[in-house]
Amino acid sequence: MNIATSHLANPSPRAKFQDPDSTLKGEERARVPLDRLETLWINTGTLCNITCRNCYIESSPSNDRLVYISAAETRAFLDEAKSLSTREIGFTGGEPFLNPDMLEMLGDALDRGFQVLVLTNAMLPMQRPAIKKALLALNAAHPGRLTLRISLDHYTQELHETERGARTFAVTLTGLDWLAANGFRMAIAGRTCWNESDRVSRDGYAALIAGRGWAIDPEDTQQLLLLPEMDGQHDVPEVSTGCWKILNRKPSEMMCASSRMIVKRKGAERPVVVPCTLLPYEPAFEMGSTLAASTVADGGMFDHGAVKLCHVHCAKFCVLGGGSCS
Repeated sequence: MNIATSHLANPSPRAKFQDPDSTLKGEERARVPLDRLETLWINTGTLCNITCRNCYIESSPSNDRLVYISAAETRAFLDEAKSLSTREIGFTGGEPFLNPDMLEMLGDALDRGFQVLVLTNAMLPMQRPAIKKALLALNAAHPGRLTLRISLDHYTQELHETERGARTFAVTLTGLDWLAANGFRMAIAGRTCWNESDRVSRDGYAALIAGRGWAIDPEDTQQLLLLPEMDGQHDVPEVSTGCWKILNRKPSEMMCASSRMIVKRKGAERPVVVPCTLLPYEPAFEMGSTLAASTVADGGMFDHGAVKLCHVHCAKFCVLGGGSCS
């Protein structure tokens, strides 16, 4: 395929994704305009109760590069999103239920009429009695509008714990069992790094889901997401404007065509907007401190609000991998 690649015999991955406007081969870099703000993500902070082998955001019990965002800080973004007819608010981390304002932020989003999605490992932070009690109340007050997506990296204990560490599988299943028993809308996010076909993976999850009695359809790609890896260690091709036709894909299919994320970096005065959930740390991808400012961001990685696909995650996860957190 004529996807933009280096002219060098042994290209270094670091030689690519340097020029916001051109690929290493000199082709015009692909851009993705914001078609609509369908999903606004709130990163609750990078602290997590576990350390995974390959976490794209490097969450851990000690990583506070993204600090806890507060309910007060999120309200202005929720109000802006409401004015833009945004459908969904997504909360991600780290582990969201470690953030002391998490329940208040959930309530604020639900009270404004949004669909709300929470990405969680469903482990002990979510299973604390006070959290369970509050979740039950929120789910009862806003039926059908709260979904929890649980990270279950494989349907077997062995491979799930290869990624997430010993004694994590059973705890996560306990969390899923509780959510199912109490009528929560649920989804599962798995990984595709196990050298299995989509069919084999879905069949494996289907057996687990059926055995536990969870109300999850393993054939529905929104209820069981199988996500590509983002380890950044592979030499992946850059994406030029000509690649859309070659790959039979459209800019509107990319995550940054319909979502933005709010992050608060350690030491920062205020939260900022970034294009998506995959680019939380790079200052070059900051789009301003309001959603309005992000729609007209210009220069560097942006072209009047359009995102230039100048990062390895853009190519590997979204364009070539077909992944989306939304």
